[in-house]
Amino acid sequence: MLKRSLRATLQSVTLAAGLFANGASLAALDDEIPTQRPEVQAFITEMADKHGFDRDELGAVFEQVRMKQKIIDAITRPAESKPWHQYRPIFVTKTRISEGVDFWNANEADLRRAEEVYGVPAEIIVAIIGVETRYGRHKGSWRVMDSLSTLAFAYPKRAKFFRSELEQYLLLTREEALDPLTIKGSYAGAMGKPQFISSSYRHYAVDFDGDGKRDLWNNTTDAIGSVANYFKRHKWQPGEPVGSYAMVGSNRISRLLKAGIKPHLPVQEFRKQGVTALTPLPPEALAALIAFEQKVGRPDYWLGLNNFYTITRYNHSPLYAMAVYQLSQAISKQRNG
Repeated sequence: MLKRSLRATLQSVTLAAGLFANGASLAALDDEIPTQRPEVQAFITEMADKHGFDRDELGAVFEQVRMKQKIIDAITRPAESKPWHQYRPIFVTKTRISEGVDFWNANEADLRRAEEVYGVPAEIIVAIIGVETRYGRHKGSWRVMDSLSTLAFAYPKRAKFFRSELEQYLLLTREEALDPLTIKGSYAGAMGKPQFISSSYRHYAVDFDGDGKRDLWNNTTDAIGSVANYFKRHKWQPGEPVGSYAMVGSNRISRLLKAGIKPHLPVQEFRKQGVTALTPLPPEALAALIAFEQKVGRPDYWLGLNNFYTITRYNHSPLYAMAVYQLSQAISKQRNG
């Protein structure tokens, strides 16, 4: 008993010391100069060797970077961690629907052309921009260099991803002749009206108005075309359904849900296993079964097809995809009603 108590005491002391050290480290993050970190120096060297950046110039940029604990705090509590019954009311609101109708009416010609060129419905494009930035009004207030540097060098859980995005960001600002220290975006480094991360901006943004620039901050035409191009490149299927609510009468529901959100089983096979779409879907179309948690009672079940999965390529959460889809349908209904 004495040995066990002593061990427990030592473990408690060790844990407390670790928490104190970690807290001190977190408190000091805001005051730290990034170039003091060896990994930042290694990154600067890599950017110089791999992409031809000037070491001194890039070092001067990082001297002005300020890493922020609030950025780490924000990314550890995203809205997508909420249950569906709390998540949906954030985005599918009367105000956002009516504002979506106004946005559609104001940009009707560009949306029609985007649909013709890329095959993506206007209401989906509108809903994406509505969910991301309230139709361009809230594009983020964090310096992207601060956000990406913080997450690349002080957030080990996703450091590899954000280090890559920081690399892409510096390449983007060089290509587009932008000052890397003045661009603002989300806490995760997403930018412009459609909130593209750096790699998406480089690969999918388009100059949709032909003025020689890809401007997703100030140019709504470019934002509309870029969202449509993103969806086309991620295999949106024009004219095909997104999915349907489903009635579930299967005792194998857990196994079907665990298969994930990527379509993997034909609709007709789901029917054989006790899952029936409430609106007609092509029997041979591949689908995935997804549950949306309600405040009380059973979840709502949904069969998501390829186009639903494509929406999740913008944000990998099925909650996000469903919010976009439901907002798009509400906007379309109000506008055409």
